[in-house]
Amino acid sequence: MTNVTIKSLAVEMQITVDKLVQQFAEIGINKTVVDDVTQQEQETLLAYRSKYDICNVPNQLTVQRKTRSTLNIPSTSGKSKYVQIEVRKKRIYIQPEYNFLKPTKNNTNERVTSEGKYQIPNVIKENNKQKSKTITQLVNNNTINNIIINKVKKKNYIKNTSLEAEVATIKRKAEEETYRQLEEKARQIAEAARKLAESNNSTNTWITTQEFEDMTNDNINYQKDILAEEDNDIKNERRFRVSKNYKQKRTNILSEFKANREEARAIGRNIKCQNKRKSSSTIMQVFNKPSQVINRDVVIGEMITIAELANKMAVKGSEIIKKMINLGAMVTINQVVDQETAQLVAEEMGHKVILLNDNKIEESLMNDRDIICSSATSELRAPVVTIMGHVDHGKTSLLDYIRSTKVAACEAGGITQHIGAYHVKTDRGMITFIDTPGHNAFTAMRARGAKTTDIIVLVVAADHGIMPQTIEAIQHANAAKVPIVIAINKIDKLEADPDSIKNALTKYGIIPEEWGGDNQFVNVSAKYGTGIDNLLDAIILQAEILDLKAISNCMASGVVIESFLDKGRGPVATVLVREGTLNCGDILLCGLEYGRVRAMRDEKGSNISSAGPAIPVEILGLSGVPIAGDEVTVVRDEKKAREVALYRQGKFREIKLARKQNAKLDTVFDNLTQDKISELNIVLKTDVQGSAEAINDALAKLATEQVKVNIIGYGVGGITETDANLAAASNAILLGFNVRANASARRVIDTENINIRYYSVIYDLLNEVKQAMNGILVPKYKQKIIGLAEVRNVFRSPKFGDIAGCMVTEGIVKRNKKIRVLRDNIVIYEGELDSLRRFKDDVNEVRNGMECGICVKNYTDVRTGDVIEVFELIQIT
Repeated sequence: MTNVTIKSLAVEMQITVDKLVQQFAEIGINKTVVDDVTQQEQETLLAYRSKYDICNVPNQLTVQRKTRSTLNIPSTSGKSKYVQIEVRKKRIYIQPEYNFLKPTKNNTNERVTSEGKYQIPNVIKENNKQKSKTITQLVNNNTINNIIINKVKKKNYIKNTSLEAEVATIKRKAEEETYRQLEEKARQIAEAARKLAESNNSTNTWITTQEFEDMTNDNINYQKDILAEEDNDIKNERRFRVSKNYKQKRTNILSEFKANREEARAIGRNIKCQNKRKSSSTIMQVFNKPSQVINRDVVIGEMITIAELANKMAVKGSEIIKKMINLGAMVTINQVVDQETAQLVAEEMGHKVILLNDNKIEESLMNDRDIICSSATSELRAPVVTIMGHVDHGKTSLLDYIRSTKVAACEAGGITQHIGAYHVKTDRGMITFIDTPGHNAFTAMRARGAKTTDIIVLVVAADHGIMPQTIEAIQHANAAKVPIVIAINKIDKLEADPDSIKNALTKYGIIPEEWGGDNQFVNVSAKYGTGIDNLLDAIILQAEILDLKAISNCMASGVVIESFLDKGRGPVATVLVREGTLNCGDILLCGLEYGRVRAMRDEKGSNISSAGPAIPVEILGLSGVPIAGDEVTVVRDEKKAREVALYRQGKFREIKLARKQNAKLDTVFDNLTQDKISELNIVLKTDVQGSAEAINDALAKLATEQVKVNIIGYGVGGITETDANLAAASNAILLGFNVRANASARRVIDTENINIRYYSVIYDLLNEVKQAMNGILVPKYKQKIIGLAEVRNVFRSPKFGDIAGCMVTEGIVKRNKKIRVLRDNIVIYEGELDSLRRFKDDVNEVRNGMECGICVKNYTDVRTGDVIEVFELIQIT
């Protein structure tokens, strides 16, 4: 061999250059990548690799097995699911060959002679020879031979059952003796290695005692694993053979063979486990009952059913029901219980309870918003003033004079039936007014108005005195801890007596300032404007005392004053901003709904881009109609806002279901004893959400012992086909408050002969429902719709004003008949038809499919797309 480079030698030996340089360093020859290798150095390297290479591949045997089975998985629905399972096992049996001459990197006794041959100390050679001989003899004699002998013996299993038990006993004793000898020899070898290591120099240590013991233990464990594996294989083959023979042979010989085999197994089992009780058959399964009760960590949310609680505690549902009966609560397995009840039951049964907070996302949203708002500064804001009082005491008229508008004339019946929020700029500053209804059916509306206001102006008519709604308004104000300013209205009348009103109000804790109290009294006249300036001064003075401030440069928050469903624009909510600035495009979380602000309008209908504190606005873009009184919050993440809204909806349904379930359980015995009572089913549709809630509460209060009022469903918007089908299925009366039915709903109403009634004043609705409950409802007149006309265009005439160019779509349009103007199936005006023309001629009637011009009496806000409904009153005899 000639001199070669390191790189060419590495390529020839099929190893890397770095590995070759490292091996030269291990034998004491320092080489670099660019050096040459002599023939003598090559021979030294090859001798080292051939003699001390520890990477020899041992002899091995690979065994693969497949086991197929079917797993039956039960489900909660009662059906079982079968799953095919295939278990693949791969075992590799290796004949161990341990190399004890394992050189260390820092061995100082390794050297190269002058001839270049690699030398090893003689003492280490002799010791290693002795150790290698001992281990090799142990492995060859005890491991491999025993494995082969045992395997041959087990495969040639004696079919004679009586002889088979004796052979198994002798074999087991031989295995135990083999294990004992192996352990004894291992201890002797470990002791010899330990003494040998102590006698050698620390720098000449080739293998440590711990390494030697590990290899010895590995050898013993290796033998045990092989023997255990063979035992398991033999047992599996026996089971398979028994099941196969049982299917093929059903003879007495098979029964005798099985009995003998059971006896042999019992003998072997008794020898192996002498302390265990003898079993007559292995086919029968034996379960050991736990000696102690397992205490678990039970995670409980805000609402949980009895079945879910039982699954988490790993007990039967009947046990939980028994425990709750002992605690005094009657429940069913599907009943929803609250967190406190579930915690009490779980702790009574000995488990540890972990209470789960389900609204973590909501808290993170609010915390994120609070961090942003905490750095902002407060500024003075306009006061929010709520005008309250009894019906027909002049609340809206007083506000009209301040706003210089005619809102009261547009209200049906001349009374307020919605909460109106108005932003007014006066000479003395900016004020936000909230006008609330005075009728007793609108208690919830007045309560919401009291919660969102800073100052309450209590309007009392000087000629009527103290009325029930006046007392109720005082109670709401005291509950909300809001200051009250008394406005004594209608002082222009001759029968007005302001002093008697002051005396009457002292009974309810309202004392004038001139008498030493804290309440301001102002005499006003909404008709002539007397005392209006004094009232505004009193409001501004009270606001300065309160020192009202709000944060304007942060994320907005507010409250829903009113909400309704507009056919063209979708859900619309009137929101009063409390703090921050509400901008178009902000993401809102509003009670059970969420969305993005698509558009904003003020009380005049003008589009605006932002609204500050104490400003009422109409917003578009919510996912649904929110409930009046819900909190409105601007958040950063729309995805999280949607998750929170869906969580609130689910929680609301759970609470509602739990209440219904409790009501059913509480009245289960009452329903059995009481006689059957009459029921009046009602489906209610209104124009706004506040009216729906108010009428719903008022109708629920009308129930008596003989007649029960059931509100089957109520909502916002026009009467649809779904509402008509619901009324037909439940045999209910359809009540429309300022709304009308569309064409498809009218077809269902005519086909099913459903009783439908329209109202625009809440007095009439409640009075007729009362009469229907008493069984004395005998209507004197019935409204008959005789024609419908759709407005195609609007023309202006100098003589008649606005003329609506219409196309008659149904029936006949007649002159001097009652009409209603509908916009998106919502009544916006009711009056009389003033003029009817076809081309230039005055006509008395226009039939279906013909064009005409219609002039509505005292109404000029007719728009393209409106529907004019013509009806007549027919007396019923």
